[in-house]
Amino acid sequence: MEPILLDIPMPIVTERLVIREPRVGEGAVVNAAVVETFAALHQWMPWAKELPTVEDTEKFTRESVAKFTLRQDFTLRLWDRAQARFIGCIGLHPQGWAPRVFEIGYWIRTSEAGKGLMSEAAIALADYAFNTFKADRVFIRCDERNVASARVAEKAGFQLEGILRNDSLDTAGGLRSTRLYARIK
Repeated sequence: MEPILLDIPMPIVTERLVIREPRVGEGAVVNAAVVETFAALHQWMPWAKELPTVEDTEKFTRESVAKFTLRQDFTLRLWDRAQARFIGCIGLHPQGWAPRVFEIGYWIRTSEAGKGLMSEAAIALADYAFNTFKADRVFIRCDERNVASARVAEKAGFQLEGILRNDSLDTAGGLRSTRLYARIK
């Protein structure tokens, strides 16, 4: 089956979260979380080189809506169960459909960090990938120094497969090593 024909039931509901597709008009609420969390994002995320405007974030939101609709990429939004507070983003990024391999990437707003919410979301999204997309492999990568991100992967049941030494540049332009975690079918 071609990805464009896939049905993607949303939302994913966990004990404390609603994980759902992005929606046009959410740029301001997402931007507020990015602004709150920018110091942490800037340290680890290549896309966080400079603080985005609300317009930049709305543009990214609309691009994410289009990619979701076309089944090219799945950048999802995390909300509390009442959908009153935006928590962060988690993405399921297809690396290939034969075999079916997906990468999970994530960030959480600073005021919600340390509560186990991202591990809860990563477990739910990995399970979703295996059940809905019939994934063969789901993986998470993070900078070897990003202890919080590594802890999320480990708490979500991903196994460390190895450390790719000096495999890419960090956000400051220096060499970094990457921890590679995976779950398989």
